Amino acid sequence: MHQKLNERVVDLDPRETAEWVEALDQIIDEAGPDRAAYLLERLGERARANGAELPIHLNTPYINTIRPEEEVPYPGDRAIERRIKSLLRWNAMAMVVRQNKYDHGIGGHISTYASLATLLEVGFNHFFHARYGEQPGDLIYFQGHASPGVYARAFLEGRLNEEHLKNFRHELRVEPGLSSYPHPWLMPDFWSFPTVSMGLGPINAIYQARFMRYLENRGLLPPTERHIWAYLGDGEMDEPESMGSLTLASREKLDNLIFVINCNLQRLDGPVRGNGKVIQELEAAFRGAGWNVIKVIWGSDWDTLLARDHTGLLQRRMGEIVDGEFQSFVTKDGAFVRQHLFGKYPELLDLVSHLSDDELFHLRRGGHDPRKVYNAYKAAVESKDQPTVILAHTIKGYGLGEAGEGRNITHQQKKLNEQEIAHFRSRFEIPIPEEAARNAAFYRPPTDSPEMAYLHERRRVLGGYMPHRRSPGDHIEAPPLDYLKESLEGSAGREVSSTMAFVRVLTMLMKHPQLGKRVVPIIPDEARTFGMESLFRQFGIYASQGQLYKPHDAEMFLYYKESKDGQILEEGITEAGSMASFAAAGTAYVNYGVRMIPFFIYYSMFGFQRVGDLIWAFADARGKGFLCGGTAGRTTLAGEGLQHQDGHSLVLASTVPTCAAYDPAFAYEIAIIVQDGIRRMYQELEDRFYYLTLYNENYPMPEMPQGLNPEEVLKGLYRFKTAKGKAAVQLFGSGPILNEALRGQQILADRYGVAADVWSVTSYNELRREALEAERWNRLHPDSPARMPYVVQALQGAEGPIVAATDYMKVVADQIAPWLPGRMETLGTDGFGRSDNREYLRRHFEVNAESIAAAALSRLSRDGQFDPKKAKQAFVELGVDTEKMDPARA
Repeated sequence: MHQKLNERVVDLDPRETAEWVEALDQIIDEAGPDRAAYLLERLGERARANGAELPIHLNTPYINTIRPEEEVPYPGDRAIERRIKSLLRWNAMAMVVRQNKYDHGIGGHISTYASLATLLEVGFNHFFHARYGEQPGDLIYFQGHASPGVYARAFLEGRLNEEHLKNFRHELRVEPGLSSYPHPWLMPDFWSFPTVSMGLGPINAIYQARFMRYLENRGLLPPTERHIWAYLGDGEMDEPESMGSLTLASREKLDNLIFVINCNLQRLDGPVRGNGKVIQELEAAFRGAGWNVIKVIWGSDWDTLLARDHTGLLQRRMGEIVDGEFQSFVTKDGAFVRQHLFGKYPELLDLVSHLSDDELFHLRRGGHDPRKVYNAYKAAVESKDQPTVILAHTIKGYGLGEAGEGRNITHQQKKLNEQEIAHFRSRFEIPIPEEAARNAAFYRPPTDSPEMAYLHERRRVLGGYMPHRRSPGDHIEAPPLDYLKESLEGSAGREVSSTMAFVRVLTMLMKHPQLGKRVVPIIPDEARTFGMESLFRQFGIYASQGQLYKPHDAEMFLYYKESKDGQILEEGITEAGSMASFAAAGTAYVNYGVRMIPFFIYYSMFGFQRVGDLIWAFADARGKGFLCGGTAGRTTLAGEGLQHQDGHSLVLASTVPTCAAYDPAFAYEIAIIVQDGIRRMYQELEDRFYYLTLYNENYPMPEMPQGLNPEEVLKGLYRFKTAKGKAAVQLFGSGPILNEALRGQQILADRYGVAADVWSVTSYNELRREALEAERWNRLHPDSPARMPYVVQALQGAEGPIVAATDYMKVVADQIAPWLPGRMETLGTDGFGRSDNREYLRRHFEVNAESIAAAALSRLSRDGQFDPKKAKQAFVELGVDTEKMDPARA
């Protein structure tokens, strides 16, 4: 008898089925579950080989993964730990409630930590190692909205005082304050990772774990048992970054990575999956991606009930209930639970007939049971060759009662009335007077109390207090500029792109005897586009398992070489993943005590525009390194068109306070910027990073001009070529458009008798920032001599209008217009890109030499320095269409 898989399942031979089930039970009894699993796997292989279609099951029943008989006893003092946890709950709640009582609308969150407290405290008391001997310890990505609970623990530990807590979300007062969420920029001795932008924690944690292995495999960090712990929300997992890189973790066998997903079933507005089961959905996704999945759904109170469930009916009922119903069970009472959870089947009512309604109501979820959580953590840290995710069922707003426990409003709950505070105080047995409780007073036990002794002893055993952002790591001396002499001398007439000039600088740095091993090239599958394939053989592509195959180009000199100690991170087509690697490398100095110098080279259009949130978080984390936007420029990248041509990344870069953005034209400019960047970030320990635009247009690279002070390149502006005679106009150019300005200079001189100086503008962003600093100082010091911005100083004696041409939007050059009143005519590439060659693109966007010359003549004519009729005729002669549509709107 044969029955197809897609037909309704009917047992065609119940007797035969019973015999098979009985045989399986006998194997389990006599040989154990592992033997049974092995036999079932072999039977499955045989069935498929014979054409049977077997269903794929990615879900296990809606019960705990770890059976009660597999659990070990809890090693800590449960009573003391509960008292400590209760105090943390109180102080975290009081911090938010008190602040909103005295400063209406200041915000804060109570409910997230309320659901997370047990998950964190089991870790703090038994798993989170601050150090492993002399080596750095575990790294923890905290669920951002739970920050009040982390502050509350630091308060009990004595690392924060009462004034800190009173100034939660008050960072600009006389007394020291606490940031709203984890922000290393604001609390550089405390937080390590900014996590409150949903989705960034998971992807950063994955690539952090992989980078840890990278450092170990390259011999830069001794292997230890350290782990990456990431505490995440179930609603947060809807963000694409949260789950987009799961297979990397399993592919790399990252058993140093543990996700703890706080499945309180609620997001900001309501249920995460009201009509479904988010834990089951996540289990299937993670198991399918190759993760070790541990479900912690039910507390110990349920063990006896499940053990007595001989028919499996209770387990079946647990699987039937959708998350929206579970939320109702929290917000109602025991009678409701009896009727709606157990009442569907009379047998289940009999099963719980010995329990009162109150006992039914207080049956705990697994994420609030320390024993269940401890055993899950123990299994996670002991797991090998797989990352682990723990799906912990909790209640959002746990302990808040009618003020918000399990209710849709709970995420926004920031205020409690006197009755609600009294309920909280009573439920968690907080030993403070009633009046103090009403005022949301903080409480810390005496230093000689059992709770305080236990708290400090557990952290002593685990190596110290956490979170704690450690002091900077080992020291780096930047190589002298002369080390990059080859780049300073130009290309001797040979045409090369600025991208190739950069690759040469990078190669020289990677060969440096001291610095080289610290350089981390990060490439999202575009190495050949950027001419970097020569690095494959020299330095190798990192592969945690080595190269398990012989590449088809193995006989070639520049073959695709993967190795376990490879230096290049070839990330595949993922700018987000590459940026996460950049973040791990750029903060290695503080997380591992090892200073690494990452260079992330990517298609410039797919940088700030695509991963801007990750870049902002990188700045928050005080990251260091070089972002390198290859194939830059809206007219320099020929043929690719609208989606690829970047004309605005420099605008976006200007919004990040610690990002120094440069648009270099020549090899020597790149060498100067990179060398000084290493000096400032790694030798002088400045918290900054760099963005370089790199282009694919080939032209001769001149040698560094005699007498040029490198500081002028770094400040953003210097005169590159002086006119023969006194200049009537100044031409600004950046990147390859500097060559158009030089050609424009020639046109003006040869055809119209107008002398012009040409300036290289390496950074409008840096010019603006320095000018703003000078302007602010002058405003605040009216009784002192005014400071002159560098852009004004540099142009002293340079008369006439300024025509600034850029391969980016006009607003890039317009940044310095306030300090050059009435002088600037800006040409840029506002608008959508087009597919064509550079000649036509630059003509379309009006940034070619002819447009530059025409703009100069037009402006001179309006200033009375050139005949308007000749200027009009020049437009015709130069082929500049005065009546075509504005390219910004075309």
